[in-house]
Amino acid sequence: MVGWWKNKREVRLLVHLLLPLFVHWMAKEMTRSVLVDVTTNSLCPGHHTCPEAINLNALQHTIVGIFKMVVAPVVGQLSDDYGRKPLLLVSISTSVVPFTLLAINKSRGFVYAYYVVHIISLIFEGSIFCITAAYVADVVDDNKKAAGFSWMMGLFSASHVLGNAVARFLPGAYIFEVSIALFIFCPVYMTLFLAETVTPAPKVDQCLPYSKKAFKIVQEQYNSMRYAANVVISSPTLKCISLALFFYELGMSGVNSTLLYYLKAAFEFNKNQFSEILIVVGIGSIISQLLVLPSITPLVGEKVILCAALLSSAVYVLLYGLAWAPWVPYFAASFGVVNVLVKPCSFALISKASSSTDQGKAQGFILGVKSITLLLSPLAMTALTNLFLSRNAPFNCKGFGFICASFSVVISLFFAWMLKPNLSNKKPEIDAEINVEAPLLS
Repeated sequence: MVGWWKNKREVRLLVHLLLPLFVHWMAKEMTRSVLVDVTTNSLCPGHHTCPEAINLNALQHTIVGIFKMVVAPVVGQLSDDYGRKPLLLVSISTSVVPFTLLAINKSRGFVYAYYVVHIISLIFEGSIFCITAAYVADVVDDNKKAAGFSWMMGLFSASHVLGNAVARFLPGAYIFEVSIALFIFCPVYMTLFLAETVTPAPKVDQCLPYSKKAFKIVQEQYNSMRYAANVVISSPTLKCISLALFFYELGMSGVNSTLLYYLKAAFEFNKNQFSEILIVVGIGSIISQLLVLPSITPLVGEKVILCAALLSSAVYVLLYGLAWAPWVPYFAASFGVVNVLVKPCSFALISKASSSTDQGKAQGFILGVKSITLLLSPLAMTALTNLFLSRNAPFNCKGFGFICASFSVVISLFFAWMLKPNLSNKKPEIDAEINVEAPLLS
């Protein structure tokens, strides 16, 4: 970070990007721990275990995954063509409505309405990371990208710590109201201060009939998707990263969708315990991303750090699966110090393996590949979690689903170890019909 201060423009652009995102992530994290109690109390009053809430949460992740496979690559393409700022504004503005519903009422009907609206919100909000990564790549030089993504994810972790600290001590009745105010602040700040880093493509064919415009939009979207796919497939580095992240998300998406509900059912954790565990993860994440990663990346490279982070993730998930006492989840959470390095390292590897005009396309396409895992992983994990938490479990191992998920993370480690990030990256030679730089929308 010290080197950036020599370039005031880089610092200014990054501050105006990361400050509102920090507030947005903090507001989102404030609601995470209390949502488990709210949904469980509304759908299964008087019970610690609520299969209905776990199933709804898994269904939410699955539906979001289906649409993110299409939306994420398109949003990445649009950010290359029309600029990062408008897409970021749309993505972060969608969080206001679902939490407003829970602030108004926490009855069963409003909880179901929250899930419906939140699904729509998450479909667009899921693109924030790929647009932000593309924005940082626009601003930061190649030799600083690993540090840039590390600081981005470090602030993400810091927002989690602050959000969970607020949730730990703020009465649950006020959490949604405070988070809504913060959600509103973010797009207002970006509108006023965030600068655009991409020159929008000129609009053409304004006089075309609507039927031809619609056909042209579909054709250009198809060609753009083919081009993004060729960018990834023709690069050995990007292809290997895609496989590694696919299997990583296949394990971790199921874990993330059921973890808090599993802890509530297995150890009767509540909002306070959830916040404490998430704070432990967040504090370690801040140290590793803001201080450790920028220091060691020049020495060992992103590949070694990515492999270490994946190995730590596998142990992290396995410990949750084998947890035999309430203190074990706290110990497992300490592995978050290394786990969180997966994202900044993968962002840096993807960015370095992509040309300057394909940053959004590559990040968005790989995000779409990762989203495929949301189709099956949460549903499978939910079924296993409900089965082994019930009285009909085949054997006594409440976290058996987490043990299965750890094997998927081990497979991702295998692909990460095969990475050859030092290969020179040249823009792939692609057929002229596929290499479209025109906007998706005329």
